[in-house]
Amino acid sequence: MKRFLIMLGILFILIVLTIMTFIGKDSKKENESKNGVTKLKVAEVTHSVFYAPWYVALHNNYFDNLDIEVILTSGANNVTSAVLSGDVEIGFCGPEATIYVYKENKDDYVQSFAGLTKRDGQFLVLRKGIKYDNFKSIEGLTILGGRSGGLLLNL
Repeated sequence: MKRFLIMLGILFILIVLTIMTFIGKDSKKENESKNGVTKLKVAEVTHSVFYAPWYVALHNNYFDNLDIEVILTSGANNVTSAVLSGDVEIGFCGPEATIYVYKENKDDYVQSFAGLTKRDGQFLVLRKGIKYDNFKSIEGLTILGGRSGGLLLNL
């Protein structure tokens, strides 16, 4: 649990640093409203528990002078396209689309700056009232593996 909390803290710090890094002087002038609040669009490829610190920060208004709009954009290729076209300022996605654009020798490409995980993470989330002591205690339950629409697993 301690390792998980440390990872969430690191993720939160990286997200804040990303926002501060990608808001350049030109972007601020274009997006600044009358009251000094900068409008910022962020595209994310999926809603994930890994982004929990990001959602907490948004919900609690931790980003002073920023009006952040989060757009769910399916697929890393669509997130990268949105960043390149200027529709969004920041994109959360895997590095694969960045590599494809770079290999095409484009003059305008995005840069990936951090790898937050080595592989896909999995979380066991239980409904209220289901007690969990170990995997044996949930034997016989039906589990949705991955995401909605994913495979059902019977333990």
